[in-house]
Amino acid sequence: MEEVEEIIDRLRECHQSIPVPLELPDENQLVIVEEELLISIPRPMRKFLLQVSDVVYGSLEPVTAADPHLHTYLPEVAALAWSEGVPRHLIPLCEVDNNYYCVDPDGEVLYWRDGELSDENWPSVWHWVEEVWLDS
Repeated sequence: MEEVEEIIDRLRECHQSIPVPLELPDENQLVIVEEELLISIPRPMRKFLLQVSDVVYGSLEPVTAADPHLHTYLPEVAALAWSEGVPRHLIPLCEVDNNYYCVDPDGEVLYWRDGELSDENWPSVWHWVEEVWLDS
């Protein structure tokens, strides 16, 4: 795997401009998100949200944390995922056709597909970005 900073640079290079750009959250907004989720966001996912959750690339739309009106707003995506059976300790990272890439408390990314956890997993959000999102 590339270094995290290299992955961030690659994402920035791939970023597609859109008419209304997404915003990055600040630490205060992440605290509000955590209070809404009633769960702590693992450190690698925090860094992802703070540094690249404004990137638009490919067909995948990872969660965001700055604008509660977006369909990708983490607390809304989490509420929907949990209502569909995703275990409460997992935080959705990205929804794809009612399936979810989720982050566990240790920062590992798991894939919830067709109502259950699949065997697919990635050691961190950054591995997922490199192997799934950038290749989408």
